[in-house]
Amino acid sequence: MLEIERIFTCRRCGFCCHGETTVSLDENDQRQMVQCLNLHREQVKSKYWRVTGTTVQMQTVDGYCIFYDQGCLVHAGRPWRCRQWPLHPSILDDELNFHIIAESCPGIRAEIGYEEFCRILRRIMTDMEKISC
Repeated sequence: MLEIERIFTCRRCGFCCHGETTVSLDENDQRQMVQCLNLHREQVKSKYWRVTGTTVQMQTVDGYCIFYDQGCLVHAGRPWRCRQWPLHPSILDDELNFHIIAESCPGIRAEIGYEEFCRILRRIMTDMEKISC
């Protein structure tokens, strides 16, 4: 079992993809999405993004991210914030955040308890920092 699977396994429920707004896309997110979709940037922008001033977000359809359909259709090119969720660093700072996120995400393995969850998450985050350096 991978370390991350000890604390989280995506159930593809779409709860994190639900809402009238989605995450903002930075330049790297935009580039990855264009590559993943294998389309020209202007095509992706007009078909999938909502641009307000300098803010770029994915469009929503029927209250969900445009890329949600029983799972993420652009999973390999999803934004960093989507890659991070639900293992948000705020869990490490506040046990209440852990419980709130666990209640909204059936993939969180809350049964292992807060302390064990944080111990594993810290190790995963440390390993990720080593890879990105």
